[in-house]
Amino acid sequence: MSSAASHAQGVHFGRKDIQVAGIGVALLVALVGVLGFVPGITTQYAQMQFFGPDSHAMLLGLFQVSMLLNLLQLAIGVSGWFMSRTASGARAFLYGFGALYVLLSAYGLGVGAESAANFLSVNILDNWTHLVLGILMMTAGWMFWPNQADGRK
Repeated sequence: MSSAASHAQGVHFGRKDIQVAGIGVALLVALVGVLGFVPGITTQYAQMQFFGPDSHAMLLGLFQVSMLLNLLQLAIGVSGWFMSRTASGARAFLYGFGALYVLLSAYGLGVGAESAANFLSVNILDNWTHLVLGILMMTAGWMFWPNQADGRK
C-alpha cells in the first residue's frame, strides 16, 4: 500500500513528478543530440558543417542539424539531467531551457533558414518543434511544481 500511496502523491523511485519530467525531457534532448551524429539516422551526413546554413545534414531526413546544434542539444540534455536531481533544479531546467527553446524558435523563424545569421542550421520544422518543446517544458514546470501552500517542495 505504501507504494500506491507514494505514487498517488507523485513520487516515483524517490523522485517527484517534476524531477521525472525533467529527467525525461533531458534524456530525450540528449538522445536527439547523439542521433544527430549517427550516419544513416542523419541523412546527408557528409554535408554536415560545424555551424551555419550550409549544413545540409538532416536528422531523420526532416530536421536540419549541424555539429554545433547537436552539441547544444547534448549540453542541454546533460545539464537537465544534473539539474533534475532536485525538484527546484528540475523546475529551473524546465522553465529556463523551455524559454531558451522558445527564443531559439523565434530567432530561427525571424532570420530564416537560408540566412547567414542561421548559425545553428535550423529549418522551419526545427523552429516549430523548438517552439512546441519550449512551451511544453514550461507547462510541465508549472503543472508538476508542488503546491507551495501544502509545504511540499
